[in-house]
Amino acid sequence: MQAPRREDARRQGEGLATLSEAAPRSSGDGGADGIAPLAQEADRLAQEGGRGQPAAPGTATLEPPERGGGGDPSAVLSIRPRQEVAGRGRPSADAAAGQPVPPTLWYKDAVIYEVHVRTFFDGNGDGTGDFRGLTAKLDYLQELGVTALWLLPFYPSPLADDGYDVADYTAVHPAYGTLGDFKRFLAEAHRRGMRVITDLVLNHTSTQHPWFQRARRARPGSRWRDFYVWSDSPDRYRGVRVIFPDYEADNWTWDPVARAYYWHRFYAHQPDLNYDNPMVRRAMLKVVDFWLRLGLDGFRLDALPYLFEREGTACAGLPETHAFVRELRAYIEARYGERVLLAEANEPAAELARYLQGDECHMAFHFPLMPRLFLALAREEAAPILQVLRDEPAIAPACQWALFLRNHDELTLEMVSPQEREELWQAYAADPQARVNLGIRRRLAPLLGNDRRRLELAYALLFSLPGTPVIYYGDEIGMGDNIYLPDRHAVRTPMQWSGGRNAGFSTANPQRLCAPVVVDPPYHYEAVNVEAQLASPDSLLNWLRRLIAVRKRFPAFGRGDLELIAGDNRRVLAFVRRLGDQAILVVANLSRFVQGVRLDLAAYAGCLPEDAFGGATLPPIERRPYFLTLGPHGFYWFVLKRPEGEIPEPR
Repeated sequence: MQAPRREDARRQGEGLATLSEAAPRSSGDGGADGIAPLAQEADRLAQEGGRGQPAAPGTATLEPPERGGGGDPSAVLSIRPRQEVAGRGRPSADAAAGQPVPPTLWYKDAVIYEVHVRTFFDGNGDGTGDFRGLTAKLDYLQELGVTALWLLPFYPSPLADDGYDVADYTAVHPAYGTLGDFKRFLAEAHRRGMRVITDLVLNHTSTQHPWFQRARRARPGSRWRDFYVWSDSPDRYRGVRVIFPDYEADNWTWDPVARAYYWHRFYAHQPDLNYDNPMVRRAMLKVVDFWLRLGLDGFRLDALPYLFEREGTACAGLPETHAFVRELRAYIEARYGERVLLAEANEPAAELARYLQGDECHMAFHFPLMPRLFLALAREEAAPILQVLRDEPAIAPACQWALFLRNHDELTLEMVSPQEREELWQAYAADPQARVNLGIRRRLAPLLGNDRRRLELAYALLFSLPGTPVIYYGDEIGMGDNIYLPDRHAVRTPMQWSGGRNAGFSTANPQRLCAPVVVDPPYHYEAVNVEAQLASPDSLLNWLRRLIAVRKRFPAFGRGDLELIAGDNRRVLAFVRRLGDQAILVVANLSRFVQGVRLDLAAYAGCLPEDAFGGATLPPIERRPYFLTLGPHGFYWFVLKRPEGEIPEPR
């Protein structure tokens, strides 16, 4: 392993101290320095730009504080107006390397790949994935067809919750490399035309974060104490649900140092920040500054609904939360132009749509749809999917749903009824070991019984329904899981690159691996790996590469409207995706048996259905019902074409 550059080594060594220096070391609330050291460090690193490069054009610059400032920590920050450059906001030719091209709704056409740096590829042989390893695999991701990467938290952390327990927001965990490694990764991703978004854990920190260590020792009622939510009694906010009932009995935990209870929506080692404190909001804006100055393309806003608490409510999705998200969006756009905000909010569709009205987030994960895709496959009927699509609330034209089948957490079943939840447990997690909290800790292939037809159908729906598809690392090769690992680690095992030592993930002693590789026979790394599937033309990996390539040919999938098509078979789902004169008919058989269906396509009479994959043309559509036969779990993508190249308006 190469020695880190001097400034990176110093940055790692001082990482946990940076934000503690933002406050006086006494327990009082005096001091004017506030969060200035964090802001000045962000400015210094931005000015350095990795290898002595200047800060990128069009970004904010933090002025040094004037002498004799008051007690408000935000008063030391002065933002210069954002300087527009020639070329409609594009960076000039001498801009810092790796700066992204300003987006124009790029996220609507994106294929997002979720990657855990820790378990993707080990670049230095110490048993843990790192940024050098991820950089080395960017060509693989580019060839897969990925256009954007979403990184799980990589910040310094005790890793009690795999990095979501943040101990320093403005550094890289030493196990994953240095800040310089991150900058090189970002530049290489941008050079390949790939965007990068990272998790921004807004709701909570680790108990080891300097903010919490300072707060627990500060005087009760001081603004430093009020960085977190405290109470003399655990009786406040009664009735608010516990998110992890398998691990936590209450949302309050007694702290013997503070001699008070602190509030946490997740684990007890993750105290919630107090967003009623203006200092907290300003501090998080400076964290945003730090990463956007480096050229990051956006953030996934983790646990977004839980930022504020109010008595007599569910403490989720409150008006104050939406006000803060609007503030965050405006702050970013005024200084950096458009950078994407992706909401992680496990809420009903009507609540989710509130984030997608044009002035808050650009995207939101479609939690209501995801479990109903699995419910439709379990019941072998289209009704669960149709229900969500018909009831889907309106969102702003520039906003977009993010669609997913699986991710790094459990397959959450919070958005279904108790009866539906029990039905899904019986269908996909008959072994209680596979269940956790209100969900299922399994990867996609084991969930679907490693059935290739069902896997292909699931991906066909993911890539054709309205929204941007998100793929979880390893699912493109049908990786398995390990339900005997604790909590959600079951689905966070090392990527399987080859059938060699440690699945090609690392050259380290197997006992040093950050997590064990999968050796369950159906998913053993010697059988399921990238190397083997690249060599097989008919592998799941190569099939998915072709599917992604076909989707990219048709902007209607990412930007088009949805028209549901009536049919006479409840086991068949049919819809048309339309954008301008482009129309694609999608037909999916949710049954394990052959099905026939008559579709009402009178509005498209005269059109020729052309197979999007092979180009074969079917007989022209007439005004009478159009009959199709589909194999078990089969699907079609037909481009509807008129001989003269015109598509009629839908009814």
